[in-house]
Amino acid sequence: MTATSPAGSARVAGRRRPVALAAEASSDSLLHRAATPYYLLLGATVLLLVLGLVMVFSASSVLAFKYLGSSYAIVVKQAMWVGIGLPLTAVASRLPVRAWRALAYVALVASLALLCLVVVAGTEVNGNRNWIDFGGPFRVQPSELAKLALILWGSDLLARKHKLLCQWKHLLVPMVPVSGLVVALVLLGGDLGTAIILVAIIAALLYIAGSPLRLFIAFIAPVFAVGLLMVQSGSERLSRITSWLNPTLDPGGVGWQALHGKFALASGGWWGVGLGGSKEKWGSLPEAHTDFIFAIIGEELGLVGTLTVLGLFGVIGYAGLRVAVHAEDPFVRLASAGVTAWILVQAMVNIGAVLGVLPITGVPLPLVSYGGSALVPTMVGLGMLLSFARQPRGR
Repeated sequence: MTATSPAGSARVAGRRRPVALAAEASSDSLLHRAATPYYLLLGATVLLLVLGLVMVFSASSVLAFKYLGSSYAIVVKQAMWVGIGLPLTAVASRLPVRAWRALAYVALVASLALLCLVVVAGTEVNGNRNWIDFGGPFRVQPSELAKLALILWGSDLLARKHKLLCQWKHLLVPMVPVSGLVVALVLLGGDLGTAIILVAIIAALLYIAGSPLRLFIAFIAPVFAVGLLMVQSGSERLSRITSWLNPTLDPGGVGWQALHGKFALASGGWWGVGLGGSKEKWGSLPEAHTDFIFAIIGEELGLVGTLTVLGLFGVIGYAGLRVAVHAEDPFVRLASAGVTAWILVQAMVNIGAVLGVLPITGVPLPLVSYGGSALVPTMVGLGMLLSFARQPRGR
């Protein structure tokens, strides 16, 4: 055995130390590169889309075979919506800021017109009248389009008035009345879940615009009163609150979905029962491929799978906030924060309902749950965020 002298050890350590420092500096600079948010957003979005297709197929295969004659019937529709959304996302990621601002008022007027059409001639699904049925496989939920439209319009409005926002009248008018009209039209259809997301978007825009904390405190009571009125005015919404507070009171009725969602999560353990091995999807868990797909992820992929989903949404949140913080253009800063709040709050509301920490509101899991009306606007919104991320400092 050959002995190494102290001088020789010092020379070896001296050679290794710069290499270690260089590797550490390289990993640190990687997170702080200007292009990092773009690639984080792109990677997390693609992974969630792929996971969504896989889990929609797994969760819906039994239901699709029973009612449509083919295990692939539902996932094929979802793949069609992904196929529609991908080119739209690609185009959105290339649009300049001025193009998005030009679309703001067009998107708002179109959304208001569609929401009014829902009130007049909407189709009711699961107790909520928030759909427009065009016949065949095409059924649209305008409230999903309203989320993106409200972000575009609100960001453009507040950006144009950013030097006047120290005055209350410029901060609140016309932002709050018009946003309130959009929320009211959604509530007329009974869609409390989407209304919650819209309120979160409005709050995020006003917060980023510099609204004082006392403004949000002043709005807590009216928002709570409206929510309470909506819950009491609908038997289905009231039953959801009841099942949330104590699902064991009626385990065979209103508590069925909440309990079986927890059963699915509990049976998954650390690693899950295996892809395709869910028992709850065989008819026990309602809406397994839509609102409660997170429960099937937990059952088949275990705690590791659910934490992966949470991590991917965390990546989107981190990257979106990075874009907003470093943006010099007020519109880019506001719109980036609005889209990020939309994705994160909707994910939290959906996952919270599955876990039982929040009431069930019928909100889908972004990019993962089945449904084109929610998927395509979300993809376009993320495409806009990608377009901001690839432009230096959001100019």
